[in-house]
Amino acid sequence: MPLTLFVAKESQAGEPRVAASPDTVKRLVKAGHTVTVEKGAGILSRIPDADFEGAGASIVTAAAGSGKADVVLKVRRPTSPELKKYKKGAAVIAVMDPYDAEKALGEMAKAGLSAFAMELMPRITRAQSMDVLSSQANLAGYQAVIEAAAAYDRAMPMMMTAAGTVPAAKVFVMGAGVAGLQAIATARRLGAVVTATDVRPAAKEQVASLGGKFIAVEDEEFKAAETAGGYAKEMSKEYQAKQAELVAEHIAKQDIVITTALIPGRPAPKLVSKKMLDAMKPGSVLVDLAVERGGNVEGAKANETVTTRNDVKVIGIANMPGQVAASASLLYAKNVLAFLETLVDGESGALNINRDDELVAATLLTHDGALVHPRFGGESPAAADKGEKADG
Repeated sequence: MPLTLFVAKESQAGEPRVAASPDTVKRLVKAGHTVTVEKGAGILSRIPDADFEGAGASIVTAAAGSGKADVVLKVRRPTSPELKKYKKGAAVIAVMDPYDAEKALGEMAKAGLSAFAMELMPRITRAQSMDVLSSQANLAGYQAVIEAAAAYDRAMPMMMTAAGTVPAAKVFVMGAGVAGLQAIATARRLGAVVTATDVRPAAKEQVASLGGKFIAVEDEEFKAAETAGGYAKEMSKEYQAKQAELVAEHIAKQDIVITTALIPGRPAPKLVSKKMLDAMKPGSVLVDLAVERGGNVEGAKANETVTTRNDVKVIGIANMPGQVAASASLLYAKNVLAFLETLVDGESGALNINRDDELVAATLLTHDGALVHPRFGGESPAAADKGEKADG
């Protein structure tokens, strides 16, 4: 039996993205499903209701759509008031932010929902099209450079004119994951001289391939500093001290610094101290992409630009992909659709949650009234610890 799906309008302040696009709605309708979209859900992502209707969806109120839906598609974890509107047994697919969220997970379990966390998708070939962290981090890295360039009161590229030469801006990217690599590529396209650092040895070649220069303490610990899945892991205090010394010397010469370091389930590591900020040139700019998790930069504040006493700007936009919501929503919607299609029985069109499937095992938080994910205190029949993400 085909599904009834509901695309919710995000209720969290500062979240302009939406979990579907006209293209994904069209594919769902073509597959025989009924799609309802909350009125105004896509407005902030430049998708008017008429575009969803043109793709075959019905525009409804939250009350009318959420209570009948077999599957609810969202960007952010549903709030307590939203949960009360969902029918028991419905599946909810969103970025759930489950770390230190025991109350929220308990509420979803109590509501009888099958809650899937898109950010826990394992890093395997089969799931590449579902990797929401990569799709959103890619845009965050791009936008971080755009925000920095806007705040920097000089030109980015070298300009040789009859009146004299304007030197190229020096950009330092801390963390060469998906966001960092896109930041490097964007800064290079704007003509900046780019350096970057990361604790993973493989990042050195990636940075060089984009035209950046790699900066790091390359000792034995550095050579072993990578998980089997290719993600960064936390370094020893000794290594962090040596790296901090190198970075402190380097950062004082930079015009723009972009930090991207995140460790799943933990506060963001502090990479830039107040002492480092004080050593930077007046007019320098830092963009902290980890500010939502406490920040990589000492003194960074979510959704604020802090100006230090020596006139260094620290930009802390908590939802950087939301700054380019139209693009971010299109990519996120495709991530969600690709995953949803694996949950639907090809013949009947009904929802089929197979907990032995590695994608389900990795992402399913609550099911049948219980918390089932082992990483958050539940039990699952399959290992769910294959997709730990550490990318900004």
